[in-house]
Parts: sequence; structure tokens; C-alpha cells
Amino acid sequence: MTSPAEFTAPAADQALLRSVLRTSLRVLFWGLVRPPMPIAGQRAVLRVLTAFSPTPRGITRSPGTLGGRACEWHKPQKARGTVLLYLHGGAYLIGGPNTHRAICSNLARLGQMDVCALDYRLAPEHPYPAARDDALAAFQALIELGYAPAQIVIGGDSAGGNLSLITSLRLRDMGLPQPAAMLCFSPVTDFTGTQLHEPPAGDPLIHPKWIEQALALYCPADVAHDDPGLSPQFADLHGLPPVLIQVGEDEILRNDSLRFADKAKAAGVDVCLQRYPGLWHVFQAHAGMLKAADFALAEVVRFLRARGC
Repeated sequence: MTSPAEFTAPAADQALLRSVLRTSLRVLFWGLVRPPMPIAGQRAVLRVLTAFSPTPRGITRSPGTLGGRACEWHKPQKARGTVLLYLHGGAYLIGGPNTHRAICSNLARLGQMDVCALDYRLAPEHPYPAARDDALAAFQALIELGYAPAQIVIGGDSAGGNLSLITSLRLRDMGLPQPAAMLCFSPVTDFTGTQLHEPPAGDPLIHPKWIEQALALYCPADVAHDDPGLSPQFADLHGLPPVLIQVGEDEILRNDSLRFADKAKAAGVDVCLQRYPGLWHVFQAHAGMLKAADFALAEVVRFLRARGC
């Protein structure tokens, strides 16, 4: 891919820590979170891997309900008025608010904003478009709570990045207000899987067989994989709010971000693409430990501030 980067992060430091994390992920995630491991087992593995996630000082975490779904709130003592609706990743098969606390709590701290992590429905029990329906209901519920659309940011990682994009597209098509901005960490934008990246260092997180499993369990048989409702790469992108995309260079989904950024720019969208050398899929999950993750989340806040959020 030759997509121009608006921003390329400095070369990552902490070489020893990155090596340890990469090896651990290769063994414990890449090696387990894929067939033939049952979905229940995959969910358990992710819960164990993310079980330890301390809440930063000054942030309170509490359970709640939003749009008929459970959620988890991360709130600073003095919020600026912005709320982030966070949609977790996990191939639409695994994950939940409890597995993405490091990202959510640190964004709440750095941005001094409320962060609501939504427990949307997962496949195979609830295939597309159940998750999108849940995200739409949550966005509308935030408005009912008193947040103006201009105060709401939608964001997510991987499948959650995809869900952020297709939720915004659905809001546009329904004639409803857009959020103020979107945040996408390594979003899935093309479910055809025809232009996957092959990083020389390898992807330590995502096994190709896991992608195939997600396609089979999340995507209905009567919906083409290039349907714009599934794959925003094939959608008309006009009218989307400003979007920040962060992607690692060492991940097989890298090209999804690069291609989407190109198409969004061509459609007149305010899009900022940030590429991170030597890092992998959703490295932001190591916030509080990996300096590059902390740097990336600080860039999120800078992006939002520059757009009045």
C-alpha cells in the first residue's frame, strides 16, 4: 500500500518490553484465540489476559445501562462535557467493557471526559446487524441523557472501529445527527479480506483463521461481504464527522486503515491517519505500561481538542 500518512509516530522505544509483549501475545492470543478453540474459550482467554487493569487515579468506574444494554462508565472528577461512546474490539465474537478498561480509563483521564463502554451483543448468538442496532440505541440514549450530538464522540478498536464507522453511516442515512468525531484504532473496514497486509515481522495478535471464523459467524449468509453496511470501505463516505485512525505497521489489517483513509479524504471527510512503526493490532490496550500506547492516547486527546471536543 502507498497511502500517504499524515503522521508517522517516532520509532517505538522500550525494545525489551515490546519483545516480551510480542512473544506473549504470539503464544497466548495468536496461538489460542482462533479455531479450534471454542468461542467460549476464546472469551475466557481474553478475560484472563486483561484481568489486571488498574483504574488511574482520579477516575471512577461504575456499571450502568445504556440503550437497553449493560455498559461501564469511566468518569473523571471534573469532566469537560464530552462523552466517548466506546465500542470494544474482538472480531464481534469476544470482548466486553471489562476487557478494554485500560483504553477507556486512560482516555477518561487524559481527556477529562466521560467514557461509556457499551456491552453490545456478540455473534454467533447475535450476528449483524445486532451490534449496530445496539450502538445506535446507545447513541440516542446519550442524547436522551442530555448530551448534545456535538458533545458525543464514538470510538472503538478493530471490530469496534468498524462498528463506529457503520453506526455513523447509519445515522447519516437515517437523517439523524452525527457525533462530533470518531476514533478508530485499527478498524476493520473491508470484510472481503482480499487486501490483507503481510508485515515482515509478522502479526503477533491476529491469526488468519480467526478472521475466517469471524466472517462465518458474524456475517449473514445473505449479505455480501462488500455490502456497505458491513464494510465501510465500499460505502459512500460523504457527511461523516472528523475521524482519527491509528494503526500499527505490524498487523495484517493495516491496509484496511490506509485504504479507508484514502477514500474518506477523497469524499471530503476530515480524516487524520496515524501510523505506528514496530507495533501491532490495538497496541493502545497496553496503556499505562507501553510508552507508545500512552503517546497514542495523548494524540487522541490532541485530535479531539483541535476539533473542539
